[in-house]
Amino acid sequence: MESPPVRPPADPPTATALKLFVVLNRALAAVQAHALADIESQGLTEGEFAILEALYHKGPLLLGDLQRRILVSSGGTTFLVDRLEKRGLVERQLCPSDRRARYAVLTAEGTALIGHIFPAHAESIRRAMSGLGLADQRAAITLLKTLGTEAEALPIEAL
Repeated sequence: MESPPVRPPADPPTATALKLFVVLNRALAAVQAHALADIESQGLTEGEFAILEALYHKGPLLLGDLQRRILVSSGGTTFLVDRLEKRGLVERQLCPSDRRARYAVLTAEGTALIGHIFPAHAESIRRAMSGLGLADQRAAITLLKTLGTEAEALPIEAL
């Protein structure tokens, strides 16, 4: 005998939060599909592109700082930097103040590559976001920053 379907919560705060969660995830997936298609068309993975983009816009970064910026595990960052190093796009440099630390730095070839492909990538993102006008995009940025900040501040609980 089949059990009856479980109904979603009916209280407005919970139902609305669940709906927002689904809508945010679907919107992210739709926009991200455009970004990933552009990245992959350049022969890069999402992680490789994230490293090149971070170094292009921020300059040399300690590997730990790079890891936190691109939201990849420590081992994942090492793996990605190794791959980019083998391709001649990134190099490691010693940190003068800490012998244990290493910087990731774009090579001239890496700078040329990301400088060439980033404008088209930015256009791909702009196009994917064009469903909202500029004012709505700015409002969404403010709202989503608040949502993220407040969620981060909450203790994580498994209920």
